[in-house]
Amino acid sequence: MGIKVERVAEPELKVKPDEQALGFGVHFTDHMLVMSYREGEGWHEPVIKKYGDFSLDPAAMALHYGQAIFEGLKAYRGKDDRIFLFRPADNLHRMNDSATRMCMPKIPVDEVLAAMEKLLDIERDWVPGAAGASLYIRPTMIASEAALGVRPAKEYLFFIILSPVGAYYPGGFSPVKIYVTDNYVRAVKGGVGNVKTAGNYAASIMAALEAQEKGYTQVLWLDAIERKYIEEIGTSNIFFMINGELVTPALSGSILPGITRDSVIKLARAWDIKVTERPVAIDEVIAALEDGSLQEIFASGTAAAISPVGALNYKGKEYPVNSERTGPLAQRLFDELQGIQFGDRQDHFGWRVSLD
Repeated sequence: MGIKVERVAEPELKVKPDEQALGFGVHFTDHMLVMSYREGEGWHEPVIKKYGDFSLDPAAMALHYGQAIFEGLKAYRGKDDRIFLFRPADNLHRMNDSATRMCMPKIPVDEVLAAMEKLLDIERDWVPGAAGASLYIRPTMIASEAALGVRPAKEYLFFIILSPVGAYYPGGFSPVKIYVTDNYVRAVKGGVGNVKTAGNYAASIMAALEAQEKGYTQVLWLDAIERKYIEEIGTSNIFFMINGELVTPALSGSILPGITRDSVIKLARAWDIKVTERPVAIDEVIAALEDGSLQEIFASGTAAAISPVGALNYKGKEYPVNSERTGPLAQRLFDELQGIQFGDRQDHFGWRVSLD
């Protein structure tokens, strides 16, 4: 696909925000990538153009039947102003897994990755240079056909928008407190919990708000059938260090296969740490916290890379984790991942992609 580029005129370029006060998902760059799909025609008319509103018919099927998927990854500014991506093709392949489950068309990964890199090259001045800050990349696909009736749409819109975001830990790498909910469920096996579709996140909002009202940063989800087995924490995967073994819930069909999760597993095994993917019961975790065999808990995801857990609340009781301090493995993983992403450490796995 030939990519059309419509550059924003110099006088219309936005004033870039203060890199020390970026927040998350607040600011957006000057340009975006957009392309369309029509049944029988395929993907067509890719264009990089001025960031702006879409015009959608009120009957656009995404608004009624939820055919909407997305991905999230980042661009990093390293030494000598080099721009890096971290496992971008894996994100786009995972998007195709989401598309398959939601009966949406797959994207051509190599061509979309090339288009993404072209967009990033145009917007490279938007990649922040402040410590820990990055440029968040949000590829999205929605059903745009104007029709009512529950069926796969025949027309889709794919777009990529970019947002400079601040360091996840502006005050330093520190543990978060999480709340275990057994009132709400996120997903069930056979459903869509293992793909990044918009409805998964809408379903999580109420529990997240209740957790925040109680003073907790994230929600820890249990399985939907028995409310017994741990699945995910907020928008991240979760890990437990128990008696020197790193344990994480197995991908059972209701858990998102995180790119960072996979990176953690590969790094830990390369360091000769035993890693086990299996069902993890909440009662097992509580027992391990009580007898001292649970050494640390942390989550993994694009936003923070690694989020150490300092306390866990279950059934009204709060359990401190590692005296509410960051564990040594969480710190090591955070440092290693950040080092690879920003180009400061050797990348033994070939994860880092340079725009230069």
